[in-house]
Amino acid sequence: MRTLRTLLALAGLGLTGFGLYGIATDHYIDLGHHPFDILRWAIGGLLIHDGLWVPLTCALGATVARSTPVRTGLILAAAVTAVALPAVLRAGVDHGNPTLLPLPYLRNWLLALAAITLLTAGWAALLHRRRRRR
Repeated sequence: MRTLRTLLALAGLGLTGFGLYGIATDHYIDLGHHPFDILRWAIGGLLIHDGLWVPLTCALGATVARSTPVRTGLILAAAVTAVALPAVLRAGVDHGNPTLLPLPYLRNWLLALAAITLLTAGWAALLHRRRRRR
């Protein structure tokens, strides 16, 4: 178990280093003029994740969702929402470039949440049926 954790930690550090290298060498990101933009973005993401999403998901999981399928569905919905929310909130803001955010992001986000809900309900129903047979 200790070896697996060490390997996973090394893999995580390697991926973090690769990401930092990508940020430092990307020609779209100008670190010379605005070096604190990336730091501000990273701190904002950390605050939203650790200050909002994780406590909310844990609180809902501890109080509302007693079953594993519902907890898993909530975690998936929170993750999908965290990824989709920037595009959903900026939909229609193209700054004169119609190829920016051209898709119906609100509809797609809601469809993803509906799919998560259906899969969660199906999983919960399957577990309930198995428990009733026992």
